[in-house]
Amino acid sequence: MVPSSTPTPTTRLTPAVRMGLSISIAVGLYGISFGALAVAAGLSVWQAVALSALMFTGGSQFAFIGVVSGGGSLGAATTAASLLGLRNAVYGVQMNALFRPPAARKPIAAHLTIDESAATALGQTHHDEQRRGFWTAGIGVWVLWNLFTLLGALAGERLGDPKAWGLDGAAVAAFLGLLWPRLRGRDAHAIVIAAAFVTLVAVPFVPAGIPIIVAAVVSGAMAVAQHRRDA
Repeated sequence: MVPSSTPTPTTRLTPAVRMGLSISIAVGLYGISFGALAVAAGLSVWQAVALSALMFTGGSQFAFIGVVSGGGSLGAATTAASLLGLRNAVYGVQMNALFRPPAARKPIAAHLTIDESAATALGQTHHDEQRRGFWTAGIGVWVLWNLFTLLGALAGERLGDPKAWGLDGAAVAAFLGLLWPRLRGRDAHAIVIAAAFVTLVAVPFVPAGIPIIVAAVVSGAMAVAQHRRDA
């Protein structure tokens, strides 16, 4: 009998790769909102693209343009974005311990360490799948987030006055839309309620951009307290 000449597939999309690609598409689409809102907040198209490429953490980016669009200073916007981005440092410690990447690859791995790449990796049971999930989600989200940021920024540049389209308050709504699905359990909801309360109290008394910093500090303090309580 002559053996079949049909080649046997040696590669396929593993569950981790499929999950990473699905997450990349779902999250990447938010880049359209960010690009349009960044331009509405006063950034140029290329400033919006650079912010996505270099900062690359959605919650921090929405916080940054939310402060800027509200009249806050660059320092306040940067501080707010940095405080919200501290969670990536925690993910970085986890991913470094899990993968032990070589020194040459660490800067890239660190830049791609976000909620989605960490969650995709930790959602797998086998080490090889964890690695595939991390890199698929990290690279996929980065590519699509930046592509859709560019498209959103180009579209936003043509919209004209953001207030005429209701975009002057949309950064906050977009940030909440990105945040809410990630909240799990009573502790997370308690932190959100407390942060919202201190923000409302602070708004009439402090300059634009400061309330979100106060809220971030309160949220961090509550998270630390809850971690110690559960330890």
